[in-house]
Amino acid sequence: MNQAGETLASPDGPAQVGLSRVVSRRMLTFFVIGDVLGAGIYALVGEVGAKVGGAIWAAFLLALALAVFTAFAYAELVTKYPKAAGAALYVNRAFHRPFLTFMVAFAVVSSGLASAATIARAFGGDYLSAFVSLPVVGVGIAFIIAISLINLRGIRESMRFNFALTSIEVAGLLLVIAIGAAALGDGIGDPGRAFEFKEGSSVLLALMSGAGLAFFALLGFEDSVNLAEETRRPRIDFPWALFGGLLVAGAIYLAVTVIASMVVPTGVLASSDGPLLEVTSVGPLAVPDRVFSAIALFALANGALINLIMASRLLYGLAGEGVLPTAFANVLPRRRTPWFAIAFTASIACLLLLTGDVGDLADTTVLLLLIVFATVNVSVLVLRREKVPEPHFRSPTVMPVIGAVVSLALMTTKDAGTFGRAALLLGLGALLWVVTRRATA
Repeated sequence: MNQAGETLASPDGPAQVGLSRVVSRRMLTFFVIGDVLGAGIYALVGEVGAKVGGAIWAAFLLALALAVFTAFAYAELVTKYPKAAGAALYVNRAFHRPFLTFMVAFAVVSSGLASAATIARAFGGDYLSAFVSLPVVGVGIAFIIAISLINLRGIRESMRFNFALTSIEVAGLLLVIAIGAAALGDGIGDPGRAFEFKEGSSVLLALMSGAGLAFFALLGFEDSVNLAEETRRPRIDFPWALFGGLLVAGAIYLAVTVIASMVVPTGVLASSDGPLLEVTSVGPLAVPDRVFSAIALFALANGALINLIMASRLLYGLAGEGVLPTAFANVLPRRRTPWFAIAFTASIACLLLLTGDVGDLADTTVLLLLIVFATVNVSVLVLRREKVPEPHFRSPTVMPVIGAVVSLALMTTKDAGTFGRAALLLGLGALLWVVTRRATA
């Protein structure tokens, strides 16, 4: 595919339609911010507080620091290999093991779809109930279908929708900060609570446990590498977008969590499915629950859209590498979107939301991506022996080393049930591999 995304000749047959290079640095940065600022901060603040105590911000800060190590690995690899398949492409180049490549790809896709399913269930929960009470599963399925239709319409339309929703969700979080600050100024809350850790456990264990869950709120920066073939200047724009978007989102997270902890007792946050509603309903600038619930629903929609874009583009990229059947590379001639991959990912996401609640799916998402992150960080070191003619970002060697160790350490914060669900998903991936190999033999 050339820079304009024009039609290319396929070595196996007629010309194929490629993806369109329309994503600018600003659009890419907003994509990262929008993906990070989503379901995690809107739904998991209380759950993190239950693990770490009032110092919720400390768990988010630790999770942010740990995420940055792996962001260095992605920045190097995406600028070295600016193609859509992301982590699976890097592992394939590093180890040349088709099965390993497929399993990493399936883990990434499964994590994205588990995240979309998590968001779909959250969408049908307390925030929606401020307007109407409907069955969570039915709402979740309808939600995924609607988001997938936006994805199908085109990357330009999807990115514009993402831009609008990102602006809304950032405004919502700034509203939380303003309302909380006004409440503190009015004498409501306890500033000292933000420096209290959970009683009965060590600070280190509480922080690791909280960071392991808070990590879900910081996932998303890695999704952007699957837009490499739709970005105008991938080698130049990706480092700026990755680090800039992650740090902007992290700064907003820290402000929100400090304010939330000071204004609302930790126990109240932990018991609420819509914890930020507890903040926006107090103080002189309090707003009606429906106002903030609407903002939260937009934020959830944005997170689901980005996850489904990532999963469909990854499958498209893998088909281009010959790892998956060519059907996944089918593109609508007019819209130039991978329609088969979009339909497939929407179907799997709908099935996944039937398998667990928000917490179960969130933990599964994190564990699967930690496996991927550990592998990607090792791949950076292996691929240092492979030279490319184009200049690219190079991370300090210590970064991927720390990134791999940190990813393995965070896995220990997950319980046996989470490992069991992840194992079942990866087992399904192995079965799909066998079926695919036999079908293409």
